[in-house]
Amino acid sequence: MSVRLKLTLSYAGFLMVAGALLLAAVWVFLLRYVPNRAMLINPDDRPTNGVFPIRSVLLDVFAPRAAAVMAFLLVFGLVGGWILAGRMLAPLTRITDATRRATDGSLSHRIRLPGRKDEFRELADAFDAMLARLEAHVAEQQRFAANASHELRTPLAISKALLDVARTDPNRDAEELIDRLHAVNTRAIDLTEALLLLTRANQRSFTREHVDLSLMAEQAAETLLPLAEKHGVTIETSGDITPTIGSPALLLQLTTNLVHNAIVHNLPEKGTVSVTTSVRPDSAVLIVENTGDEVTPQLAATLTEPFQRGTERIHTDHAGVGLGLAIVKTITQAHDGTLTLTPRPSGGIRITVELPATSPHTDR
Repeated sequence: MSVRLKLTLSYAGFLMVAGALLLAAVWVFLLRYVPNRAMLINPDDRPTNGVFPIRSVLLDVFAPRAAAVMAFLLVFGLVGGWILAGRMLAPLTRITDATRRATDGSLSHRIRLPGRKDEFRELADAFDAMLARLEAHVAEQQRFAANASHELRTPLAISKALLDVARTDPNRDAEELIDRLHAVNTRAIDLTEALLLLTRANQRSFTREHVDLSLMAEQAAETLLPLAEKHGVTIETSGDITPTIGSPALLLQLTTNLVHNAIVHNLPEKGTVSVTTSVRPDSAVLIVENTGDEVTPQLAATLTEPFQRGTERIHTDHAGVGLGLAIVKTITQAHDGTLTLTPRPSGGIRITVELPATSPHTDR
């Protein structure tokens, strides 16, 4: 039985029950207030010996009319219920059609259910929002797959070209060839590891532990200090204990990526990187900002996309693989946090990571 038929029978059944109760109430009223028998009276107002059975007559009159009313209510309930059920289920039909189209692979359509905001309207709006997110996610994944294929093909193509040259030119310097192949292979390995890390963070396949972001910041700054000194960049760290819950390895990777990105996207000389941690009422905050070229809001909005690069890096020996901020974004989302990129008026960018706060003394 379809839902429409079930609703129709429910409406008709309810109407029949209500009619039966109403007729029963009328009959009870008649039985209570109408005497069973009455004396027959002559036209001259004198009683006779005859007795008239009033209830029996009422029953003969009431029963067929009650049956007619019940038959009318049954027909009216079936027809009216069928029409009302169809009107009530019309939005559900539109939602079902949209679901079938989405199952077939179409994500660009929307229900856009008109009318007042009721349960069906809320369901349709939620479904439209889900379709929009799925469409954006699929488009992002398609761009990511295309970019990843391109990025992985580049070192392989370079390696092939170097090997072809070595084959055709046996007198070529073998040491130079080995060095170039080593550099290309290292880049391919770094890219593959970054892709694996991105996948791991996306799947949230990690154990959550208590983490102090201030320690992560200090460790990342200490690790990258030689790189910063080599290029004349000063790293400043500050902040109190900043507890949160997450993967220590992933959060350290997040902090390291942010600090590394701040170093390689900096001024040619006398640049600075500031790493600050703090605690807000409901979040643990990590802020990394740097000096550098001016960044427009439009450019800042695209920097977390995979393989998107901002201004040209001044240090080509640390060009990275174009996944630094994409990994940061994915790790942040995997920890139920938010990532905000804000251009600095004087140049450079401020990157803020907010993660759920927790007490450092909370039991695991």
